[in-house]
Parts: sequence; C-alpha cells; structure tokens
Amino acid sequence: MEEVDGNTVLAQALKAQGIEFVFGIIGFPVIELSMALQMADIHYIGMRNEQAACYAAQAMGYLTGNPAGVLCVSGPGVLHTFGGMANAQINCWPVVVIGGAVAQDHEGIGGFQECNQVELARPYSKYSARPPSISLIPLHVEKAVRLAKNGRPGAAYLDFPANILSGKVDANKVLPQYGPTEVPVIFPDPQKIADAAKLLSTAKRPLVIVGKGAAYARAENEVNQLINLTNLPFLATPMGKGVAPDNSNKCVQSARSLALQKADVILLLGARLNWILHFGRPNRFSPDVKVIQIDISAEELHNSVKSEVAIQSDLKPALAQLINQFKLNHFVFSGREQWWNDLKKKCEDNKKAIEAMANDTQVPLNYYAVFKNIYELLPENCIIVSEGANTMDIGRTMLLNNLPRHRLDAGTFGTMGVGPGFAIAAALYCRHNEPTKRVICVEGDSAFGFSGMEIETMVRYKLPIIIIIVNNSGIYTGMEPDVFKDVQESGEITKVTPPGCLTSCTRYDNMMSLFGRTGFFAQTVPELQSAVKEALNTSDGPTIINVIINPTADRKPQAFNWLTESKL
Repeated sequence: MEEVDGNTVLAQALKAQGIEFVFGIIGFPVIELSMALQMADIHYIGMRNEQAACYAAQAMGYLTGNPAGVLCVSGPGVLHTFGGMANAQINCWPVVVIGGAVAQDHEGIGGFQECNQVELARPYSKYSARPPSISLIPLHVEKAVRLAKNGRPGAAYLDFPANILSGKVDANKVLPQYGPTEVPVIFPDPQKIADAAKLLSTAKRPLVIVGKGAAYARAENEVNQLINLTNLPFLATPMGKGVAPDNSNKCVQSARSLALQKADVILLLGARLNWILHFGRPNRFSPDVKVIQIDISAEELHNSVKSEVAIQSDLKPALAQLINQFKLNHFVFSGREQWWNDLKKKCEDNKKAIEAMANDTQVPLNYYAVFKNIYELLPENCIIVSEGANTMDIGRTMLLNNLPRHRLDAGTFGTMGVGPGFAIAAALYCRHNEPTKRVICVEGDSAFGFSGMEIETMVRYKLPIIIIIVNNSGIYTGMEPDVFKDVQESGEITKVTPPGCLTSCTRYDNMMSLFGRTGFFAQTVPELQSAVKEALNTSDGPTIINVIINPTADRKPQAFNWLTESKL
C-alpha cells in the first residue's frame, strides 16, 4: 500500500478546504510542513514574528471572506499567536492557526518546548483541538475551517505533535475529504422587517450606522441602495468606512457626536454597541433612542441596551426585504427636515475647523496638514492600513474611503502592531486580485515599533507597500530633541524620562538602507509631497516615508472625552 505522511495529509486537507495563504515562521517540528504546503499549491509567506503572521492571516480572511492559515512552532511560537487570535476573535475575522507540538512520547517528561497548547488556545478561539491520528487530520481541518467562517467568524487552532506530522499511514486509511461547505444564509423574520420599516418611517431624527460586519458581509450594494432610496443620514464605524462612500452627501461622519447624541431611531448594520459606539448609552446617545439591530449573531442582540427591533439575519437578505418594504410604502426621509439642516450645519462647521488646521503648514507640522497633503496625492481607492493613537483617529477623518474593505486598523480590540501584518496581507490580496491598487500603511512611530521588522518580509516578497510613519517622538506625545536631552540629563535616566517619550526624531527611513534602498525623511509639506510622489513610482518593494511632526500635536477639541460613557 502507498504510504503518506502527516505533513502531506495536513497540507492537502488545508488546500481541499480552500486555504490559499499560510503565514508563519518555521522551526522544529514544522519545517517539512511548510514545504508540503508549497507542494500542495498553497502560498507560504515567511514572517518575522508569529503575532504579525496571525495579523496578516486574519486580514486576508477579512479581505477574501475565506480563512488563511498561520504556521508556528511549538511552545513559544504558539503562545506568540495568541494576541493575533484574540484580535481575530474580537474583530470577528476568520483564521486557522496550525501549531507544531512536542512528540507525544515526550509529553510529561520535559520535552522540547512542551506546552499545554490546546487548552491555552481555547479562550482565544472558536475551536481548539489535536487530531489524535494522521487518518483523522482531514476531519479536524474541515471542522476548524467551517467554524472559523460560519456564524460569527473567528479563530480556530489545530495542534500537531511532531510524531503525527512525520508519521506515516496507508493512504487508504485517511478519511475521505469533504467540504468546503457553503456558509448558510440566515433570513430575517418578515414581521420584524415590517416593524423596523415602520419605526424608521416615523422617526424625526433617524440615523444609519454601518459597521465592519456590513463590509465582511459584502452588503455594500444593499447598504447603498437603502441609503440612496430613503435619503437617510449615515455614519460608519472605523472599518465600516467605505461600505457607503465617505464622500457621499448623506454621510454625516463630520457631525458624529451630534448625530449619535440626538438621533431618535438608529438602524445598526453589522455594528456592535461596544466601546466604539459608547455602548449606546447616555450621554453619548439620547436616553430615549430606539435601536433597530440587524446582526448575524443572536447573542449580540440586545447587548448593552435593549433594542426596539432585534433582527437575527445576514445583512443582504435583511436589507433586501427592508428596501422592498420602503418601496411599497414610498418612504423617503425629506431633505427639508430640521434634522438634515442640523446635521449639515454641524458638518460644515467641523470641516471648517479641520480645514484651518490642515492649511497650517508651519514646521513642525501637525497631523491635519500631513494627512491633507498625503490624501491629495494618493491614487483613487487605495487600501489604507492605519494604527496609532492620534495617527489612526485623525487619519480616519482625513483619509477617506469610498469602497468597502479598504481600511484596516486597530479594530475592536484596539490592538497595536497590526499595521505591517495587515499591509502584507492587503498587498498580497492586491497582487492576486487588483494588481494596480496600492496599499498605504500609515503608522504612528510607537505603533510601527511593535512589528517594524516585517519591513524585511515586504522586501523579500517584493510588496510595494508605502509605509508612512507620522513621527511625534512618543506614545501620544513626545519631546523636541533639545528638551528631551535636557530632561534625560536632569537625573537618573529611568526616573526622569517620561514614560510616553521615545527617542526624538528617530530616522526610521534609514531602515531602508538595510536592503540597499533609500527611504524618505520629511519635515515640510514640499518634502512630504515629493516623497509621496516618488514612493508611488516604486513598484518592486516597500518604501518608508518618515515625516516629523510637532511632538505635542493634537486633534481638534472634542465635544466628549475619549471613553466618556465608561468613565461615568
């Protein structure tokens, strides 16, 4: 009988379940597995850190709707993926982590990198298991992939001891492969759709909130049809941006605080009333607001506040039925309503305040001036990856998205270090699907430090990612070089150096010289403009633009402090 080893069975099972990309770091006992993956016609991308590999894989899952894999060694390698797995779980993005493990005959006696990986992975995944034999590998792979993408998407973990990977069995003893199976579609209760339509039709101050669940559901056509048909104002959560265009005249993102605080009926599309939306509670929302919630997960309904109408459904069929209901009722929210006048005035006032800051080009630059001049030069519909504190928050308002799944950021978990991994996934996605599209990775200097060495991965795989580091020399705020030097010389360095300060004006652009390339250093608007133009002409690998800004630059005054509700 022909024999087959565990590595081959696993690689072929992953391919049979539709896994096209695996990101990881090799070492004992998964070296041969990485080669088997390539032999199975799977794209393998070697990364520099398992956490970044997990970030890349889950971003690929979000962009494609199909899980990608993460390959890691036993013990520390698996543990390093947990930050990424937790991020995928909370973001609701599909990913399958494949961990090597100590040989079973070494368990319990201090084997190399011995670790209770299956149990440790369980809190961060929807499914965590170890196939007990080579013949059962296809069964567990099918289940892991199915659970990662069905229902509320998330992470799955599979554990493979060294003896399972290297062992051999007769080929006819391997269970027949089935799958991948289609994700079932959940349809709404028609009565609840009618209730939702009636409530929205009678609202004085309606608002639609579009979440990243709408982006993942590929519901952009239905969302836009609803908004254009009804003339309802909308705003988006950070990664819900672009499902309906940011430049739409129905987008009231610039009046976000007013819209949330005064709306009397809110239609929530694939978004959750968590900290990003201030839990749906006063003072950020009206105490009398009525929420219509459409979500694929029944467990999410009524979370934090009780919804007036709670609909468990996939967004596409729910919105299609809601649109038909509005057509039957000939409902259009009039643009002459006072609510529209209030929202438009607030949008205009806020845009004027931002415009004044964006036009201030004195050195050192501020965030708004930097983002304005970046955005004006970018090709249309780039995929924008962003992380940091003010870098991400202000960039979200200045770097617009008019297509879905074109913004990737720290997400629901607020995870720093995701940027380079996300950008790698986005660039690979573009290479295989939209080769003319560019990926722009906008990083705070602190955020870049978490995964900055992935720049080598980008070089190795010739990914034309433009990394723009908005460098304020600190976490939140930094110091001017002379001031920083004086402070450090004022006493014991570990006691006087402010915890949020980083080395002033670090030359991150010089990292490109490690690879025989040249980065860009910008302190003025003309230098920044020149750098962006030149970087856009680079197509054979990454570029770093290091732009120095005022260490104390801040965002415009806010009506509410961050996390206002949670501090009441």
